[in-house]
Amino acid sequence: MKPAPNLRHLGYLLALAEHLNFSRAAGACSVTQSTLSAGIRELETLIGGQRAERTKRQVMLTPLGRLVCDKARMMLQLSDELVDLGHGGPGMLTGRLEIGVIPTVGPFLLPRLMPALRQRYPELELGWREDKTAPLMERLRAGQLDALLMAFPHAVSGLETMDLFEDVYHFVCHADHPLATAETVDVKDLPQLDLLLLEKEHCLHAHAIPLLTAAAGGARSSFSATSLHTLVAMVGEGQGATLLPTIAIEAGLHEAHSSVVVPIAGQTQARQIGLVWRGQSPRASAIRELGLYLRDQLKPKQG
Repeated sequence: MKPAPNLRHLGYLLALAEHLNFSRAAGACSVTQSTLSAGIRELETLIGGQRAERTKRQVMLTPLGRLVCDKARMMLQLSDELVDLGHGGPGMLTGRLEIGVIPTVGPFLLPRLMPALRQRYPELELGWREDKTAPLMERLRAGQLDALLMAFPHAVSGLETMDLFEDVYHFVCHADHPLATAETVDVKDLPQLDLLLLEKEHCLHAHAIPLLTAAAGGARSSFSATSLHTLVAMVGEGQGATLLPTIAIEAGLHEAHSSVVVPIAGQTQARQIGLVWRGQSPRASAIRELGLYLRDQLKPKQG
């Protein structure tokens, strides 16, 4: 058998590829810089060829280094899957699952879900990573995440999905807003209103725009924010109105800013919150079981 690099070597290389700095990469691996440098040199000796170009100011991967990184990610993913098989089997909710969650879902659902999950699955360790949909999708497809808790509609070709619940929108304004005392706001009137929305990189923006354009073919927005918390703070200062999903309303996001929630009448557009995972993953059946449990926990309350 040929001498081959071990998983530690590959982990060092991937850390260097992510941070492009030996000191930060060493910190991420919890080793000294000299240990990481020695590991990279060993890797280069074993495989042959230079993996990184080093200067006083920066580190750059060579084309060969980038190719090795792609293979290294696959090997580490397979290694993780082997470990998963040893934690009670691929279909059991034990061991560790890495789950991505988008910012317009995580802050409102995780505090509700985590106590119940810990009680129901005491042997399950969940690692959560919050980010926007696009980078989370990249991590899922690369095997760095086991599943995503996200909003639809969204392109998920080649992946398994499970709808958990529907998340409808509400009109939110300051108490002095002309529509604050209305029983409902007609969906047809929304495009004429100057609304505060999230920036376009957030999927909630993409999901809200069809709601605004469905009736009148246009949407007006004088401000774009990076978070729902910023939107609500602006509304609380009387700077306009916005649209919030039900999960944010139920979490009381608007309550600290003297904002008023008005139902939207005639609403046919709503986002679906669901779970996404790789169908070929050895933990696929476990993730499916998790999804069924989440669906049961998140179903609308009766009465």
